[in-house]
Amino acid sequence: MDGTASEPTAATDDTSRAPVLPELGAEPTGSEERSVWDTIHDLPKAELHVHLDGSLRPGTVLELADEHDVELPERDPERLADYLYVRNAENLEDYLARFEVTTSVMQHAGALERVAYELCEDAARENVRYLEIRYSPILLTERGLPLPETVEAPLRGIERARDDHGVEAKLIICGIRNMDPDVSRDLADLAIAFKDRGVVAFDLAGAEYNYPAKKHKNAFYMVRNANVNATIHAGEAYGPESIHQALHYCGAHRIGHGTRLYEDEDLTRYVRDHRIPLEICLTSNVQTRAVDGFSEHPVREYFDRGLVVSLHTDNRLMSQTTVTDEYFRAWKHLDFDLEEIGDMMIAGFRSAFLERDVKKELLEDVIPTVREMTGGAVKPETEVV
Repeated sequence: MDGTASEPTAATDDTSRAPVLPELGAEPTGSEERSVWDTIHDLPKAELHVHLDGSLRPGTVLELADEHDVELPERDPERLADYLYVRNAENLEDYLARFEVTTSVMQHAGALERVAYELCEDAARENVRYLEIRYSPILLTERGLPLPETVEAPLRGIERARDDHGVEAKLIICGIRNMDPDVSRDLADLAIAFKDRGVVAFDLAGAEYNYPAKKHKNAFYMVRNANVNATIHAGEAYGPESIHQALHYCGAHRIGHGTRLYEDEDLTRYVRDHRIPLEICLTSNVQTRAVDGFSEHPVREYFDRGLVVSLHTDNRLMSQTTVTDEYFRAWKHLDFDLEEIGDMMIAGFRSAFLERDVKKELLEDVIPTVREMTGGAVKPETEVV
């Protein structure tokens, strides 16, 4: 596979499939499903792929809109939640359109502090012990908020949530594929400036199709040169060439989604052998039509072949999901048993962008709990690799 190949024009994109979305609800039915869901809920979890602007509470969107005089497509809380819940997206770009609503109410420091706090609070309620929250600060400066404050404000929310709920969280700053690469370099500078102050990585998000990662390689050179971690959305709306560029042009340490990695056998082996973690988001992959349904998702194949995979929400609001729901759907639709789910949860903690000693301490606490609750074998795996 030639990783230097250019991506195709939009005219070749396949959006002809009828917008029929499988039922996304994860509400358990029956005693067995309830027991499994409860166990998954109570297990310690890590969330590595969650967008700040995709995880607001609908009521918060309404209150912030009133506070800052922002017009919304719906004023009723239930209708607004329904509008923001993406049921019939034709593709990734259609899915991303809902973010114009949420970012419109996130243009002030107080709003950013609040939504970061509430996301951490929501995560703590389902026993998420650690999360990495990603977003693009450039989208939050339309009303004049300085770039540094777009980082300081959510960090204040994270600190309050740590004190109140005991959940640990860090930030990942995102460049945007469909913006000028100079913007990515400015955001890379911002990530470097907040290294060791709560920002643990740099990412590339946004519309993937026709916007190759290699155009932003200079931004990733900057962050890697400053010893900052890198993760990149790739292989969701475009094929394995996108993953190849993320790894070999931009030096990504993790891959966001990686849904279409299986289309390139040689690259799949490379990702497996180099232990490159895949941040899997089942529900949003169904919503954006990266896969036709939960049972068709390749994460089962990835896990069975020994790739490093863990499950995440992507966007709690637009997908109306939680980390618990994502693992429950893996059990329900992809035949993962609880021990295997425990393995993926541990992989999530192992894949975190944390200092070695901090990660080792976290794993020493988490692994015995996961093994005991899932019936998994006790393994000598507290060593960080």
